[in-house]
Amino acid sequence: MAGRRVASADAPGAIGPYSQAIRAGEWLFLSGQIGLDPATGELVPGGTAAEAERVMHNLSAVLAAGGLGFGDVVRTTIYLVDMADFALVNEIYGRFLSEPYPARVTIGAASLPRGARVEIDAIAVAKA
Repeated sequence: MAGRRVASADAPGAIGPYSQAIRAGEWLFLSGQIGLDPATGELVPGGTAAEAERVMHNLSAVLAAGGLGFGDVVRTTIYLVDMADFALVNEIYGRFLSEPYPARVTIGAASLPRGARVEIDAIAVAKA
């Protein structure tokens, strides 16, 4: 493999044959995070808002393990089970990011792992 694995104990471990993130040169490719509590491995209670908040904290932990932060993110994908949650998730997502915002895609998904309501992945690049 051309990259190296990046992992954080402050984010849930992979629940399949994948890495939390892979560093390839200056690029960091983060796998999708759902609202799992890293301490318990269980989905956080409280619905979509609580899950979205946890997702962002999980992404932050993996970014930090790679020596980066949300300011280094250039692309994200948001997966939502219910597109009616778009505005809610967008508001929470926006609290963690600032201008210039990353490019983004939002996709309606029939279902997500562990019954999650939201999943977000990211691509980040180290600043030159």
